[in-house]
Amino acid sequence: MAKYRIPILAFLGGLAIFFAGLWLGGHPSSLPDRLRNTFVSKNTAVRDELIDTIETNYYKKVPRSSLDTASLKGIVDSLNDRFSNYFTPDETKSFNQQVAGQFEGVGISVNPGAKGLQVVSVFAGSPAANAGIKKGDLIVKVNGQSITGPASETASDKIKGRPGTSVTLAVVSPGQTTPRSVLIKRAKIQVPVSQGRIVTDKGVKLGVVTLSTFSQDSHDKLRTQVDKVLHQGAKGLVLDLRGNGGGLLQEGRLVASIFIPKGLIVSTNGRHSPEEKLNASGGAISPKIPLIVLVDGGTASAAEIVTGALRDRGRATVVGEKTFGKGVFQEIEPLSNGGALDLVVGRWFAPNGENINGTGFQPQVPAQDNPKTPRDAALDKALSTLLAKTG
Repeated sequence: MAKYRIPILAFLGGLAIFFAGLWLGGHPSSLPDRLRNTFVSKNTAVRDELIDTIETNYYKKVPRSSLDTASLKGIVDSLNDRFSNYFTPDETKSFNQQVAGQFEGVGISVNPGAKGLQVVSVFAGSPAANAGIKKGDLIVKVNGQSITGPASETASDKIKGRPGTSVTLAVVSPGQTTPRSVLIKRAKIQVPVSQGRIVTDKGVKLGVVTLSTFSQDSHDKLRTQVDKVLHQGAKGLVLDLRGNGGGLLQEGRLVASIFIPKGLIVSTNGRHSPEEKLNASGGAISPKIPLIVLVDGGTASAAEIVTGALRDRGRATVVGEKTFGKGVFQEIEPLSNGGALDLVVGRWFAPNGENINGTGFQPQVPAQDNPKTPRDAALDKALSTLLAKTG
């Protein structure tokens, strides 16, 4: 998830802060300006000297742009924070497209792990779906390069690309040990942000609404689907957040506000920012409408903010599997080269004060789907739990 702010972080300023922070234990403001500038200029000169020497003398030709990018990524990588990243200009463009609800790629949502990229959802009609990629598959190589271990954190950017170009994925399906090679042609993907439908169970109409991402205005798209199924006679709702990797923090607040009429949604706290409490924005549906929130291991970030708020405020029962466990948030700082610094700046807390970073939320009603069968066992459990609440 990303939380924007206005200031632009220029490259040299960011480099200065980093090196001064190393020298002063993370307190660059205590260093006199003259001494700080002298210190930074020396280290910048060493960096340029290092890159110049490699570019000139290394036994293979290496583009300077690759070395510059590697040095910037190396600075951020030294934080050992899986959620902080340096984005190149192309990666920044891709990120902005995702925030807007669209991107160029194969049409999957993934979570990084030690063994590669776990597919948590596949968009219907996408190139990935047409190539046979399914939820639960594990991507271990992209274009022949292994993405296991730390490499999985940024591997999704390697899968994306211009429409019409192709990418080869090595994929391991559940129950298999040998990866298969899948060639997929990329396309422009319009993310189906929200969908709603009516399911009739024992003569009772129940609404199922899905939300795939927390991109700009996703709360409006979800509200449209919620109103639609309620107008069609739904007596209760299942909010399906499985495979939703999150997005914008403010969208998390606004989505929760669809169901919570007033009061605390989430609080945030950072080293350089005071505690901030984000309350419901108003205009919620009737609190008398029973609600289930359906989650799994791909439910992360802003989706977990919504899950925690609905649970702690007593508005919904959480059904499914343990969520991903991302209890921090980032800010995006545009850089002068067209790239961006995606930096973790704080933690968020559910209304009861819990921070779930690295742990996730445990469901109140456990339910697990079997990807080998066409039946959606987790959704069936959510619907039966909801049906009991409508009586």
